[in-house]
Amino acid sequence: MENILRGGPFVLCCSFLLTINPVLPHVGGLGVLYKSSCCLISPQVAFCQVWIGTCWFSDYHFEYTDCDVLGSRWRVAIPNKPDTCTGLPDPVKGTHCTFSCKEGEYLDMKTQECQKCAAGTYSLGTGVAFDEWDSLPAGFISHGINMDLGDMYTNCTNSTWTPKGDYIASNMDECSSALSYAVSLKQPGSVSFQYFYPDTNIFFEFYVQNDQCQSTDFQSRLMKSSESDWDSHNVQLNSGNNVLFWRTTGFSLSNNAPKPVLLKNIAISGVAYTSECFHCKPGTYSAEPGAARCAPCPANTYSNKGATACQDCDKEKYSGIGSGTCQQRPPCTANDYFYTHTPCDSAGQTQLMYKWIEPKFCSETAEGAVELPASGEKQTCPPCNPGFLSSNSSVCKPCTKGSYSNGTECSKCPVGTEPVVGFEYKWWNRMPSNMRSSVYIVLCYDVMTGWEVAGEYIYTTPGDLDSDYMMLTLTVPGYSLAYSVEKNNERAEFSKITFVFETKCTADCRLYFMAGLNERNNAVVESWSGTNGKQSYSYLIKSNFTVSFTWSFQRTEAYTTYSSDFAKIYSVHITNVIDGVASECRQCALDSSHKDSACVPCPSGHYMLKGTGMCKSCLPNTFIRPEQPLGEEACIPCGPNTSSNKARSSCVSDCTLAVQYKGETLRYNFSPLANVTHFESSPRFTSKGLRYIHQFSVGLCGTEGRALASCVDNVTDTTKEVNGYVCQSIIMPSEVRGQSVVSSQPFTIGSTLIGVTTESTLDHISSSENSFPADSYLPDVIFYYRARETTQACKNGRSASIRLRCDPTVTAMDQLTAPSKCSEGTCDGCSFHFLWRSQHACPLCSERNYKEIVSACTEGIQRTTYVWQQPLRCTGGVPLPAPRISACVTLAFWLKFGASIGTLAAVLLIAISCYFWKRTRKLEYKYSKLMMNAGEKECDLPAADSCAIMEGEDAEDDLIYLTKKSFFTKIKSFSRERTSDGFDSVPLKSSSGMEMEMN
Repeated sequence: MENILRGGPFVLCCSFLLTINPVLPHVGGLGVLYKSSCCLISPQVAFCQVWIGTCWFSDYHFEYTDCDVLGSRWRVAIPNKPDTCTGLPDPVKGTHCTFSCKEGEYLDMKTQECQKCAAGTYSLGTGVAFDEWDSLPAGFISHGINMDLGDMYTNCTNSTWTPKGDYIASNMDECSSALSYAVSLKQPGSVSFQYFYPDTNIFFEFYVQNDQCQSTDFQSRLMKSSESDWDSHNVQLNSGNNVLFWRTTGFSLSNNAPKPVLLKNIAISGVAYTSECFHCKPGTYSAEPGAARCAPCPANTYSNKGATACQDCDKEKYSGIGSGTCQQRPPCTANDYFYTHTPCDSAGQTQLMYKWIEPKFCSETAEGAVELPASGEKQTCPPCNPGFLSSNSSVCKPCTKGSYSNGTECSKCPVGTEPVVGFEYKWWNRMPSNMRSSVYIVLCYDVMTGWEVAGEYIYTTPGDLDSDYMMLTLTVPGYSLAYSVEKNNERAEFSKITFVFETKCTADCRLYFMAGLNERNNAVVESWSGTNGKQSYSYLIKSNFTVSFTWSFQRTEAYTTYSSDFAKIYSVHITNVIDGVASECRQCALDSSHKDSACVPCPSGHYMLKGTGMCKSCLPNTFIRPEQPLGEEACIPCGPNTSSNKARSSCVSDCTLAVQYKGETLRYNFSPLANVTHFESSPRFTSKGLRYIHQFSVGLCGTEGRALASCVDNVTDTTKEVNGYVCQSIIMPSEVRGQSVVSSQPFTIGSTLIGVTTESTLDHISSSENSFPADSYLPDVIFYYRARETTQACKNGRSASIRLRCDPTVTAMDQLTAPSKCSEGTCDGCSFHFLWRSQHACPLCSERNYKEIVSACTEGIQRTTYVWQQPLRCTGGVPLPAPRISACVTLAFWLKFGASIGTLAAVLLIAISCYFWKRTRKLEYKYSKLMMNAGEKECDLPAADSCAIMEGEDAEDDLIYLTKKSFFTKIKSFSRERTSDGFDSVPLKSSSGMEMEMN
């Protein structure tokens, strides 16, 4: 420095900063030299030197160390910039880790005590809030998840969430993008946020992972859609470290980019403390210290950031609620007012009234402004709507039950007819009692009117902003089918709503038609954009839970001033409404009566004769065509091996079948296969490489109480479900969604059973045998189905055939396969074919399927066993008989029995031989005796009868014959003893004795 001073002219500048250091003691009461600097400036050189002093409190801040195992921590000073000062305060013991401040307070780190937030700021106490998204707040991380599926790779590096000022928006491509935030909670807390989720082609989920890497249950991850409304979500958090994830995955089979998911107002509670208060954002304020949140500024006021009060706009300016600026009031135009009608008076007159749109933003005094037209012009009231009657008080009242009207007078329905109940609005003198008009503005419903009646139509009035939704809601108590319409479980249509509308737009306006449970839980059914001429639209109501309908009109999605675009509804007609009114009567059956109606429909299985109202029975096994219950042609014969249900609305199969095949009767029972079965096709990929699977559900057969196959869309809470015999849905793999599968885009393949047969063609539906080559001599049984729903590609509807093939080796219930050439079950998208192999597809077993095996006789016991004939190609049916045991006789017994019989036969033979030998001897003796007598008395004359007949002569023979002695007596007589002279001793009998014997 000295050398420089000798060099010539120079300027020496020095600065000294004296301040009171809060850390060091006062010096002389004047303070302490904190910083000093001197600069030497000359033509040749410039030189400055700074002497660093002791740190001042603005150069550092306090932070807490991590908590130890005892829950203690220390407060330490951290410099804001390194190497700027010295002498930082020493660490001191901090508050306990469980310490926290209340809402509206913050922790003053210098005193380690809670202090109230100043006016113009707010605090959540034990929480943090993020409501400004000009950039990604500190702590938030957004990243895309690359998808590598085999040979297909998708780079998702740029698929991140994008801050948009008041909110943050998700990606819109087929990539998964995650937004995460890590937070450490010292006590149990919660996270809440608002989201806008308008497009279900994006899967949106929110979940939390804690210290143990445990995530939220999968079912609670999925967020419900919000077509035209910001929705709120709140999740409880445990103490400790938590990582919050918002994740989206795009999935669309079309080329249209989906609408992004929007997030805002994220608030987290449960942190130990907040060391600062947050300034109120523009358009809000907090007037008192200790505010937990900032209040929005009223209309025609504004505020800047951190405001303690709202400022009024200038007289020629205006602002909406929660606005940070004021805008110049435009001149009033014809679009700033609307007209309406007063109720009809007793003279049938109504007055035309003009009103400014509220809140009023235009200026009546500006150059070129129009004035509000004069009100009070009288007009003739339009007639009442059909089903109503004008009373003396000029109020339209509904006709009594059983009556109808065209709007002038009520009349009773003629005999043989019944009222067609519902609501038909085509005159708009006043808002119907079951309709309500409102305006939806960002997060709330305003009481101001969005739709106004105008005699022949109801129309949308200009609103505050073109982005507002003008809501018109119709609520009905439910539906009941008319008595002339057959009620059955197969028919899904309850009612139909038809309306005529018109839109006129200069921007990108859109009219939405929504249906659902209530005004806050409606799903968009159809929408129209731009200008649309007067046209009609109809919607079939298939669920009795659809009781609310909403028309919502938005002029543009941009936040601009109002325009002259409008929507008009000329008429609304809804049928079969409970407690509805009737505009006409329909003809119905006359053969019986009903307590609630003048007539009743035809009984089950009957059709109505045209022009007579009389009913006639259909032939057996036919069903009534639901769309044409008139005439004999309404009776449709059931297909083969099916029969009509009780309601005669369709044909069903009881899962049993008898088929004649090769001279045999094959009987089947498919009841084990009747339960709903699910099976999947091979994986498929979208053009972006996202994997998906076609899942099929089959309810093969059964009567009215059967379980129906069901396919659902569970992407959101508003679940869509279709039922029938066969249906299909698209399944997202679990590795894409996290823990479970997601089902979407369901449709019915078969809602009606056509028939069950072994033929390959039925009712123009073919099931080619070439698609499923057979390897069994048994025939395949084919179930044919058809779906009523038609599409542009399938003008005749979809059809399905399920070929059942006997395979005793398959015990699983879901062994269904598609044709090898068409892995998705269809080659044209309309005709589906499947092969079902199962042991339960085999015929029922009968006596011809088993044989008996008889064992040898062992110890007097013989066993008979029954076994199935192989190969076995049957199931169920007749069971195998139980083994049978019977008594039997051995070979030794028969030998003994034969010996005994032989001995007895030998004895008998000997006895007979002796008998005949004895008899022969006797005959010889008689012959010799006769010969001797003949030789001695050859010339003698016959003598008279004498009592001295010799023994053994003919008289004895006659006597023996006449007395008819038994066989054994004869043997005894021939074996009598002889006398001593060698002759037999024969008793003599006289002639009289012979006569007695003969008698």
